[in-house]
Formats: sequence, structure tokens, C-alpha cells
Amino acid sequence: MTHQERSEQTRLRILTAARECFARAGYDATGVAEICQRAGVSKGAFYHHFPSKQAVFLALLDRWLAGLEVPMAASRAAAIDVPAQLLAMAGMAEQVFQEAKGQFPMFLQFWAQAARDPQVWQATIMPYQRYRALFADMVRTGIAEGSLRPSDPDTAARVIVALAVGLVLQGVLDPDGADWGEVVREGITMLLRGLLAEPQQVAGLA
Repeated sequence: MTHQERSEQTRLRILTAARECFARAGYDATGVAEICQRAGVSKGAFYHHFPSKQAVFLALLDRWLAGLEVPMAASRAAAIDVPAQLLAMAGMAEQVFQEAKGQFPMFLQFWAQAARDPQVWQATIMPYQRYRALFADMVRTGIAEGSLRPSDPDTAARVIVALAVGLVLQGVLDPDGADWGEVVREGITMLLRGLLAEPQQVAGLA
């Protein structure tokens, strides 16, 4: 094993231990010493990878979001038009819910800490801003290509993000309450019926 591989394994152990500690005891009650003990690393190793406990906290958020954005981009690139892109992204719902499963305590920690810490707040809202910009751009593209009827792209983007976030929250809170992947697909289909220039353009959208 190379030095780089060992270093990456150490970083991963720290992140895993921190996630478990934050979810169990909360951000404020968790110290660097506890994270190091759970990860089986020294404080020197911890500070080699992360300058602070907050940096680990933000890295956990970035890591989860990065795991969503790569397949989202791939789904968008493979689809022929904007409605198909949105349906392809909705098809990722099962993956999203699987990755979010059991993470509700961690989500609560993100939100609670964001309310008290401006840096965490900024890091927490940035993904929502990126997604709104992404979906607004998609809606503009759809209008330009003629697949979507003229509408306010920013409002449409906010509705799409609100739908996605609300369904993820429901799925995390009540994982057995519905087939959440199917609910997401049906929700996007219902939304598209209002946005499409011609509903029959998308296969399976009657």
C-alpha cells in the first residue's frame, strides 16, 4: 500500500468516526479526542487531514452532496432533451434514499449547527443555490428547445428543489411510509405535465 493510499484510508476513518460521533452525541458534545479514539488515529493524524472539527463536519456534507452530483450530471448528459433529463434524474431517487437511510440524526446536526454558525450555514445553503441555478438553466434550455412552455425558470427551479428536498425529508423521516423512489418519479411527472409544451413528447407521460 502506498503512502497516499494509507493517507486516504486514515482520512476516511476520521470521516466515518466523526459522522458516527456527531449523529450519536451531537456536534457540540463531540470533541476531536473522541473522534480520534473512535477512528483509531492520533491527534497529529487528525490535524494533518483536517484543521478543525468544523472542517470535518463540512467535509461530511460535501462528501454526501458530491455523491449525488456526479450521477446527476451523468443522467443529464445521457438524456435527449430537458424533460427526459428531469425524468432521468428522478430515476436516481432510489440511490438518494438508500444513501440517506439512517442519516436523519446527521441531517439534524447539519441544520442545527447551520442555525448557529454562519460558515456552516453558508456551506449548507450553497448546494440549494447550485441546484436552483442548475434547474433554472435546464428550464431555460427546455424553453429554448421547445420542449417546455414559456414560464419563469427561477420559480420552476424553486418548485423542483422544494419537491426534491421535501420528499427526501419525508423519506428519511418515514422510510417505510411509501415507495419513495416511485413517489419522486410520479411527482416529477406531475410537475412536467404543467411545464411541457406538448406532454406526449416524453415517453410514458400521458
